[in-house]
Parts: sequence; structure tokens; C-alpha cells
Amino acid sequence: MALTKTGLLGGSFDPVHLAHIALADAACHNAGLDNVELIPVADPWQRAPLAASPGQRLDMLRLAIQGHPALSVNPLEITRGGKTYTLDTLNELPDTAEYYWILGADQLANFCSWRGWHDIAGRINLLVAQRPGAGLAPPEPLAEHLAACGRELFELPFPSMPISASDIRRRLAAGESVHGLLDPAVARYIEEHGLYRATK
Repeated sequence: MALTKTGLLGGSFDPVHLAHIALADAACHNAGLDNVELIPVADPWQRAPLAASPGQRLDMLRLAIQGHPALSVNPLEITRGGKTYTLDTLNELPDTAEYYWILGADQLANFCSWRGWHDIAGRINLLVAQRPGAGLAPPEPLAEHLAACGRELFELPFPSMPISASDIRRRLAAGESVHGLLDPAVARYIEEHGLYRATK
């Protein structure tokens, strides 16, 4: 029996927005995946501290995937806690699926800075979506390593969506509209919990 093709979409999701969900859906519909697990980080080592708590980010993700039966939330990085490294996450996944790590072209350019990137690239398929201002060509060390491992880079057709969590946080702090950027249920959650407001 063929293994399930499972996409893995990691991120801060601070907050989860419509482009995140559209990317996960596109991976299912355009890349032939059976499902996608969204994996929120606990403590990302390459960026500033997060604004929303782990529990709040999990809540928002669960609200955002309602109505998307192929999507699920995997809390293993938050459950594990501490600094988040992709290699540790791969080590915890069951070997019951063929995994595809979904990343944007901007992350691809930075891939060789990831802890244990040789091991990651040798063990999992890389599914890359186009992002504004970033090409799809892998860094030369990664291209050479993929060739040596007999792996290829999979391209994910995905229309550019200029939505970013940092812009959403800025808008919310400034009291500006985020209409069309967030799932309405996520927007209500943010309002009800007073998230991302400017600190006085």
C-alpha cells in the first residue's frame, strides 16, 4: 500500500493568515498531497520573540482550518518546547507517510543556514512555493547535495499573495483594517483577546 503523501507547513503563525491557508490548500490541490499538517513553532531561533502565546496560536490555527478537511494542526513543536529546529521535528514524525516540507522561495534561499540541513534535505521532499522577489533556484550547496542524494526540488504553483504576519501585526497595532487578510473567526479571536494591540 502506498504511503500517504503528507505536507508539513511550519511557521510562527503569529497570526495565521489567509495566505498560510491558501498555501496549504494549494499543496493538496496542485502537488497531489493527501493532507497538510500545520506545525506552529515553539520558540523560533531565527527571529524575535512571538507576540501571541503558544496556546493562542494553536487556537487561531484550529479556527483557520475549519472547513478545510485536508488540513490539520500538529502541536508537536509546542509540546516539545524550547528552541525549534526542523531536524528535531522530523525525528519525532512517525514513518507512516511520505513527507513534503513546504517552504517559500525566500526560505529556500536561507535553507543552508538551517541546523542539520544536509540531513533534512536527504530525508524529506522539499516543496517550494514562489514568493515575491525570490527565485526558485536552490543555493548551490543545496543543489549539489540534492543531486548527490538523488532527490529533486518540487515546485508548487502558487499565485503570489502579498500578505505577511508582520504587516498584519503592524496594522492591528495601528488600529488599521485587516479585512481580507485573516479568516473572520481568527479576526474575532484576536479582537476578543486583545492581541497585537499597541503597547502603551
